[in-house]
Amino acid sequence: MVHRSWGELSTRELYSILKLRTDVFFVEQRIDEEELDNRDIEPTTEHLWIADDAGIAAYLRVLYDAEATGERPRRSFGRVVVRADRRGEGLARVLVARVIELYGGEAMELHSQRYVTSLYATFGFEEVGDVYVEAGIPHISMYRAGRGRS
Repeated sequence: MVHRSWGELSTRELYSILKLRTDVFFVEQRIDEEELDNRDIEPTTEHLWIADDAGIAAYLRVLYDAEATGERPRRSFGRVVVRADRRGEGLARVLVARVIELYGGEAMELHSQRYVTSLYATFGFEEVGDVYVEAGIPHISMYRAGRGRS
């Protein structure tokens, strides 16, 4: 597993991340909303992935919001994506487990596509609020309370 900040990414790594995200989100899922939202380049954003000989096989990013207010947690993750030829191997689970290992002591949130909420539920995330449509796909917010120290 590779874990880097924006400033640590090589050009090749960045290309592979963006290739995977666009292949899945734009080509496969036909999402037509903004993918490059400027969150990738924030100094506190972390990029985690699993690579193989064909490039990045699975990826997610961890965001940190210093200005979070109220009950909203400061840490979240998303853009969880697995290359089509590697699905079903548990790679997303490995990445999420690493995030929990790193930050499980903190409260966290995510916005899940509805059909994959069971993955996050196994890590203690609970559905919050109503299902909503984002980029034409049903989503739901999920929350996990911090557990001990991270």
